[in-house]
Amino acid sequence: MDVVSRNNVTVAGPEDAPVLLLAHGFGCDQNMWRLVAPALAERFRVVLFDYVGSGRSDLTAWSEARYSALDGYARDVVEICEALDLREVRFVGHSVSAMIGVLAAAAAPDRFASLIMIGPSPCYVDSPGYRGGFSAEDIDELLQSLQANYLGWSAAMAPVIMGNPDRPELGAELTNSFCATDPAMAHVFARATFLSDTREDLKKVTVPTLILECSQDVIAPREVGAYVHAAIPGSRLVTLEATGHCPHLSAPEATLTAIAGFLGNLS
Repeated sequence: MDVVSRNNVTVAGPEDAPVLLLAHGFGCDQNMWRLVAPALAERFRVVLFDYVGSGRSDLTAWSEARYSALDGYARDVVEICEALDLREVRFVGHSVSAMIGVLAAAAAPDRFASLIMIGPSPCYVDSPGYRGGFSAEDIDELLQSLQANYLGWSAAMAPVIMGNPDRPELGAELTNSFCATDPAMAHVFARATFLSDTREDLKKVTVPTLILECSQDVIAPREVGAYVHAAIPGSRLVTLEATGHCPHLSAPEATLTAIAGFLGNLS
C-alpha cells in the first residue's frame, strides 16, 4: 500500500528541520492549514495529509470497519510516520485530531516528541462532573440531521462552528469543505467523533503538550480545555484572542505565535 498516495501526503520545508505533522479535523482536509503552513515551513519540515475519506485521499482505501472509530484515523497517522520514517514528530491536531494524536502517540510513542491540541475535546457529551458542551439528545439530533440531509446540515452548522458571523466568508469556506466530503463517509466520521470518549487516554500522554482554546467555541467550551489541561500533567493551556472552532483560519497569526512560542521553549 502506498500510504503517501493514499493519504495525499505533501511535505514542505527544510529536509533537516524538525518534523511538524498537521492533522485536520472532521469535514476538513489539509487545505485548512494554508494560512499557517507556509510560515511554519520556514522553520520546520511540515507534513500535511488527508485522512482516508477526506480531501484528495484515495477513497477506495476507505472502509467503514476501520474508520468507524478514532483508532482507524490514528492508524493513518502512525502509518504515515512509518512510511516517511518520521521521528521526534511535533504533532498538531485540530478538533477531533487532537485526540487522534493522543491515540497515535500512545500506539507509537517512539515517534512523537510533543502534542499541540487546537480545540480538543475528549468527550462531547455532558455527564455528572463533566461538561462536554452537548447533551446525549443533542448529539443524537445532530447525527440524525447529518444523516438525513448532509448538505443542509453542513450549510446550517458550518457557520455556527466557525463562529465569526462578521466574516461570513469563513463560514462559507467551512461549508464548502464539509460539502466536498462524501456524505456516507462523513456520517461515519461524525459518529466516530461525537460519540467518542477518550478521557481515559489523556492519562497516557507523556510528551510536552500545548492546548489551544478560543475564548468562545460552541464545539469545545472552555471547561473542556481546562479539563484536558488538568488531565495532562505539565501541559500548557493558552486561550487565544479568537472565537469559533477554527483559529488557524480565523486567527492564524495568534495561532502561529502560540505554536512557535511553545516549540521554541522546547528547543
